[in-house]
Amino acid sequence: MYQKVRTDMDFVSREKEVAAFWKDNDICAKSLQHNQGKERFTFYEGPPTANGKPHIGHVVTRAMKDLIPRYHAMKGKEVFRIGGWDTHGLPVELEVEKKLGLDGKDQIEDFGIEPFIQECKKSVWKYKQEWEEMSQRVGFWVDMDKAYVTYYDSYIESVWWSLKQIADKGLLYQGHKVVPYCPRCGTALSSHEVAQGYKEVEEYSAYVRFGVKGEENTYLLAWTTTPWTLPSNVALCVNAKEEYCRFTLDADTMIMATALIPTLFSEEQRAEMTDKTFMKGEALVGLEYLPLWPLVSPREKAWYVVADDYVTLSDGTGIVHIAPAFGEDDARLGREMNLPFVQLVNAQGRFVPDTPWEGQNIKEADPLILADLKDRGLLVKRALYTHNYPHCWRCDTPLMYYARAGWFIRMTQVRDELVANNRSINWYPDNIKEGRMGKFVENVVDWALSRERYWGTPLPVWLCGQGHMHVAGSRQELEEMSLTPLTQENLPELHRPYIDRVVLRCPECGSDMHRTKEVIDGWYDSGSMPFAQWHYPFENQQAFKDHYPADFISEAVDQTRGWFYSLLAISTLVFGKASYKNCLVLGHVQDQDGHKMSKHLGNVVDPWSIINKQGADAVRWYFYTAGAPWLPSRFYDEAVSEAQRRFMGTLWNTYAFYILYADIDGFIPGKRPLEGVQLTLMDRWILSRLHSTIKMVDEGLDNYRIPESAGAIESLVDDLSNWYVRRGRARFWGKGMAEDKRAAFATLYTVLESLSRLIAPFTPFMSEAMYQNMVRSVDQEAPESVHLCDFPEYDESLIDLDMERQMKALLEVVQLGRACRNLAGMKVRQPAARLLVRGAQFDEVYGELARDELNVKELVFTEDAAAFTGYKLKPQLRTLGPRFGKKLGEVSRLLSETDGGAALAAFERGEALTLKLEGEEVSLSQEDVLVETMQKPGLISQEERGVTVALDTVLTPELLSEGYAREVISKLQTMRKDAGFEVTDRVRVTYRAEEEVTQALYDWAQLVQEVVLAVSLENAQAPADAHAQDWDINGKTASLSVRKA
Repeated sequence: MYQKVRTDMDFVSREKEVAAFWKDNDICAKSLQHNQGKERFTFYEGPPTANGKPHIGHVVTRAMKDLIPRYHAMKGKEVFRIGGWDTHGLPVELEVEKKLGLDGKDQIEDFGIEPFIQECKKSVWKYKQEWEEMSQRVGFWVDMDKAYVTYYDSYIESVWWSLKQIADKGLLYQGHKVVPYCPRCGTALSSHEVAQGYKEVEEYSAYVRFGVKGEENTYLLAWTTTPWTLPSNVALCVNAKEEYCRFTLDADTMIMATALIPTLFSEEQRAEMTDKTFMKGEALVGLEYLPLWPLVSPREKAWYVVADDYVTLSDGTGIVHIAPAFGEDDARLGREMNLPFVQLVNAQGRFVPDTPWEGQNIKEADPLILADLKDRGLLVKRALYTHNYPHCWRCDTPLMYYARAGWFIRMTQVRDELVANNRSINWYPDNIKEGRMGKFVENVVDWALSRERYWGTPLPVWLCGQGHMHVAGSRQELEEMSLTPLTQENLPELHRPYIDRVVLRCPECGSDMHRTKEVIDGWYDSGSMPFAQWHYPFENQQAFKDHYPADFISEAVDQTRGWFYSLLAISTLVFGKASYKNCLVLGHVQDQDGHKMSKHLGNVVDPWSIINKQGADAVRWYFYTAGAPWLPSRFYDEAVSEAQRRFMGTLWNTYAFYILYADIDGFIPGKRPLEGVQLTLMDRWILSRLHSTIKMVDEGLDNYRIPESAGAIESLVDDLSNWYVRRGRARFWGKGMAEDKRAAFATLYTVLESLSRLIAPFTPFMSEAMYQNMVRSVDQEAPESVHLCDFPEYDESLIDLDMERQMKALLEVVQLGRACRNLAGMKVRQPAARLLVRGAQFDEVYGELARDELNVKELVFTEDAAAFTGYKLKPQLRTLGPRFGKKLGEVSRLLSETDGGAALAAFERGEALTLKLEGEEVSLSQEDVLVETMQKPGLISQEERGVTVALDTVLTPELLSEGYAREVISKLQTMRKDAGFEVTDRVRVTYRAEEEVTQALYDWAQLVQEVVLAVSLENAQAPADAHAQDWDINGKTASLSVRKA
């Protein structure tokens, strides 16, 4: 009827069996089609790039992204969840460059753009199989048959359509700006790309002297962290409102901000300064100085002081050197002041000809520039400077801020809408809304859209010689405007170089229009997926509207300035609202010591090594319970094993217990197992716990409270296994199907069956294994898979919070009582006289459970601290020493023998303590006595969270006798198991033992026989065919034997 359940921890092999069942029966596809026509729930999958291997971070994102859609599917919703592939961009190009042995754009063009992009197209699928296998192995269910691919023409056409909408609103423009630029990749980066690549670096900054024109030995002091920009300097900038100082030191006159002098000069140097004069920065404006190197002769006025409020006194000298080709503020000042544009570094990050550093990389030139300044006496100081510097997130090259022509989207013009739309999103955690994401959109800059590369969505902008611009929004538009007919032969796809050959007729002047050569930012591709996956608006218009915006998205925290931003930006630009309602932000995965995983540190974890060792469910459960999803999680083997043992092992063993006895007794639960059953207190309690847990998990998942929901399940499983089942094992042992036994089976089945559905979104493999054996094996009409079932519903009428409160208090007392026994070295099988309880209260019916569980005869509730604490009295030497002198030792002895509690009570009544010293009564006041607290003799106490218990460890002969009997029961149960008896086998028992044990077995014979299923218990020699063994029974010897009756 039921399949026997192995109780080992080999969840991996069981998961493979479940995966085979899913595959053979097409369960994933059935789940994706489930609930069609019902309330919709839409999930957007952030597309991975398949030319890179999946890592452990992708496992956690898939675990989180799978959980919520599974939950909503089980809640009866039609859940939309299709996969996608992000296929364009520099990561792909770099991989292909490496494969082909190319280095840089020149070599790519020599190789040929057409063969290069064909190689890119192959490369994007390099690890597709690994991604799909990993996703399937962790139980990540999305529809990959309908997966969108960003390089498909249908996708590109939708992206073009969106760009035409943006252009029609006047938000797309070509401009010359200082942009973050990667000299290795030869292209600009957008602000959200830059945000992903900051690294802490240590470099030399320089304090440099600029000689004032016409004033010998007079210098303006400026500070820079980029010495390589100094040769392109054309101005110095001060803050007009701040105070500056002109002073003389060592025969040189210098000028800098007054407040920053102590940061550059020592106390001794400051003491030697003379001829100090002070002025506002505005007084320095127009002051001319000599260029550091006579490398250019610009037409515009150069090398003089200007002023701007962006100059601060937080560091440096209060004088900033200006190179308009290499800084955003510098470029702005250059435009405002009509400063010359000097750019002595090329796009490859190397110095141009006719400079002393021709061909040198900018970072290689830094020390050479500083050395030259030092030799000429123009370097005041160089200092190591630690700061965060942007690197290319794709190739790890340090970026440079570089003036380039490019195409931009006016994000600054939609800033207010962007901020409002961000605030409409439910962010988890909420502080992302006004924090990391909020600050980013509030300070938004125009989107640097274009990339001077090859493998990407071509920018659909055509220009004519008269300066007219046309943005194409579809292939049909190209066909209508093209000078020559477009066919599959001359335009096989919308990529470069084919699209570069399309020439249009200018609608304004009739001249030829050629496409600008750039492709677009790959983040624009991925951010277009809400509509581009549908080829909207060219088809599937209703499907798009039905699934926009998404109900749920989730990725790692770095995507706040990546995919999360591009989704929000494009949806704001095109549709005027956010494209997602709820966003769960995930923290990064760290190693055991809290370090970021990196190949350099050698601490990267291969996801397959963990999944193949402990299973997907264990990894998933660990991430659900390791803490708030948005916090970094420390991932290591032992942590996963502990999470697996604590939850999965406990639940699996409880399920195995049920299957074992249900199979023995042929128990089939039926459709309504609890109907007409007489439930015990424990039954009603565990059912209340079940339904209150279902309620908490249901509400928790609906509000993205994942660790709280998982923790509630784990707590229920602990209560089920370690209290309900452990307390009720004997109910399953008797012959036949008595009413109490039926109630136990029905209750345990109800809880386990509900749990199989409750945990299905969390641990899909284990839940399926339990469900198939426990439910489907006896009910073929049940849904084919647990993942085609409804999420369990809670019944308020079965929730008794007072019962749960009292049982919780009871369990706290039991836990502390067990701790007392451990401290006392007293086995639980040895009865104790009483347990004192303070700080907890529960009814007698729960008290009966506590007495039985802790094996105590009496449970005493008291709020009197004196019941737990003894008091030892000592003489106060300050008052009693002078009074009694040599007799103080006797006074000390008498005080030690006095009842400290009674003495304290007398003091509280205002009475004195009377002692008889050498036949005379002496009276002591409270001031004469020191009081020390101590544990009362015979009591062992424990306290936690305001609850104190104390175990009476004094053993009477009667208690010792019962202890011997219970110890014998334990040994006999062990012998039954060792002999291979079935749990239902009846046995005959013989014993030979010391007098105390023999008397105990006589007095407690009925109890012994009932528990071990013995039809006889004789004081006799062991029969030859019996299983016999000698034992130590609490320090007494005994020989026991068992054989089948």
